[in-house]
Amino acid sequence: MAEFRTFTAIGQREDLSNTIYNIAPTETPVVSSIGKTKATAVFHEWQTDDLAAASAAGLKEGDAAGGASDTPTVRVGNRTQIQGKTIHISGTLDAVDKAGRKTETAYQLAKAGQELKRDMEKTIMGNQIAVTGTASAARLLASIQTWLLTNYSSIATGATAAAPTNGNGTVARTPSSAAQATVAFTEGALKSTVKSCFENGGNPTMLVVSPFLKQVVSGFAGIAAQRYEAPTNGSQTTIMGAADVYLSDFGTLSVVPDRFLTPDYAGTGDQAFVLDPTMLSIATLRPFQSNLLAKDGDSEKHQMLSEYTLQVSNQKAHGIVADIKNT
Repeated sequence: MAEFRTFTAIGQREDLSNTIYNIAPTETPVVSSIGKTKATAVFHEWQTDDLAAASAAGLKEGDAAGGASDTPTVRVGNRTQIQGKTIHISGTLDAVDKAGRKTETAYQLAKAGQELKRDMEKTIMGNQIAVTGTASAARLLASIQTWLLTNYSSIATGATAAAPTNGNGTVARTPSSAAQATVAFTEGALKSTVKSCFENGGNPTMLVVSPFLKQVVSGFAGIAAQRYEAPTNGSQTTIMGAADVYLSDFGTLSVVPDRFLTPDYAGTGDQAFVLDPTMLSIATLRPFQSNLLAKDGDSEKHQMLSEYTLQVSNQKAHGIVADIKNT
């Protein structure tokens, strides 16, 4: 009588894990760290102000009061942007028994929400100017790079690169050419930008960089390239080669890698951002919402969307080192 083995037997159940392993990253460090406020119109506005320069001048005894030195506030704003994802699921797919999720609709909506948050991170960290929008063109918000004027620095080797001309989201930063982004990120460039932020009233606490630049920062002279924690109570020694905190002359910066920072060119043209999260906000006109669209046959279509903008409360609080070599 023949011996039955797995490769000849019939009726074996499939072995499919009940967990879906999604490697795509969902961390959005800037969106998660900055403030949250409410927008009430498609053009969200706020006011900025500054104090007069400090003076050591005195007044003569009995002299008449001088002329007023009042300065008005500055009114700035940003357009809201709608971003969304659409899912389309057949009735049968929701009904059949599936591994890893109860219903396909719930799973795909949760996935769309994570994708939208990543889209927001990429959008606000870009070099996109505000667009009013028309019947044929989407309304767009002004990304952070179009605001950073006062504490802007480019370390490119040529003269092509330039800061946005007005720092109000209507003019983009001009990147260097690919051939000019040949200078590596240095601790000196970082210290100069942090100093400029401090001199202009800012107190930044975040250094947001690409994964490549995160490793560069870990090698700065102010941070030990390799540190170790001595074992205690028989525990194992831990080797640490990463800089999660940078202690500058003007305060501590959390060094945060952001997967969604986009270089200006393939392999070159990176940026490092020195940010004060208390002076940035996501202003939401319509929070994340899922809308069931008109039914057409044996399927359901859902649209998940959000409408929001970026509020740069005062651009002098932040800084950027642009056009950095990242190879």
